[in-house]
Amino acid sequence: MIRRRGIPGATAVHHVAYTVPDLDQAIAFFTEILGADLVYTQGPVRGEGDWMTRKLGVDAAATARVAMLRLGPVTNVELFEYAAPDQQRQIPRNSDWGGHHLAIHVTDVDLAAEYLRAQPGVRVLGSPETITDGPIAGDRWVYFVTPWGMQMELINLPAGAPYEQQTDVRLYLPKEPWSNH
Repeated sequence: MIRRRGIPGATAVHHVAYTVPDLDQAIAFFTEILGADLVYTQGPVRGEGDWMTRKLGVDAAATARVAMLRLGPVTNVELFEYAAPDQQRQIPRNSDWGGHHLAIHVTDVDLAAEYLRAQPGVRVLGSPETITDGPIAGDRWVYFVTPWGMQMELINLPAGAPYEQQTDVRLYLPKEPWSNH
């Protein structure tokens, strides 16, 4: 019997999702600053009885407003604004369990960082850096923080990174800006 890895029938990552404190603010940031397209909004979503706990792992009394956005040619982003009695309202740092960030591939990290520095409430964490050795030498990157504290990254990993000498697997690298799609 041949044992296969992974989820049977899986074809792609459909979306990544983030909980935000203010859905309208996050939609505006993603559409106006990052260039996403709003696909739909929904809610408030409520469950009967313990449905919210059974299906979403949140307090049974929680409600949510939801938005789905298209960010570039291959990424869907779902945003939730929850109201829940037991809600924790601090965003985890990258080093905390559940920590996260969204990395956006750009053609010019310096130009993108300069643009973000001019956006109200956005904080760019230092200057862009270039990785000089290891499997992703040549990668240029910098982190930034949204007005509500969500961590993101600008990245440019050019083709031909050293890791490509070790494996036939390649990371997805878009070839043109998503505004062209």
